[in-house]
Amino acid sequence: MWESLEQVGWVHVLGTTGWLYSSVSVIHYFTLLFFIGTIVLVDLRILGLADRNQTISQLADQLLPWTWIGFTLAMISGFLLFTTDAGDYAPDHVFQAKMLVILVALVFTIVVHRGQRKWNQLPSVPTAAKVIAAVSLLLWIGAILAGVDIAALSGLG
Repeated sequence: MWESLEQVGWVHVLGTTGWLYSSVSVIHYFTLLFFIGTIVLVDLRILGLADRNQTISQLADQLLPWTWIGFTLAMISGFLLFTTDAGDYAPDHVFQAKMLVILVALVFTIVVHRGQRKWNQLPSVPTAAKVIAAVSLLLWIGAILAGVDIAALSGLG
């Protein structure tokens, strides 16, 4: 199934045109860093380590649209990169672990963004919120490390 995806015309062109593949790669890495950076800023604000001049809600409201734009572009570009070697990546355990960590990190990010207004109204940020933000940070770091380690651990990429 995955190998047939690699044979689709536009996927073949993407995989065999160096400048095109490189451009999609750059877009993928840039948008990953961009959207994870916005998540990290909110998580660090919840932990009391960043931008104490704004409330959590003010910062989150400014960054949330950019977070989801970056996430969408990272997922589209990541899918495009995946299609060029789908038959190799899909069964790879390191790649599967990366996808699982991203999914769990995304759940934590949604929990943070849904809870931030309530936490903002309290006299101090609850410990549970800080734990959720810290776990979110660790998961996104784990996702980055898993992505980097795919080549080293499985020889792909």
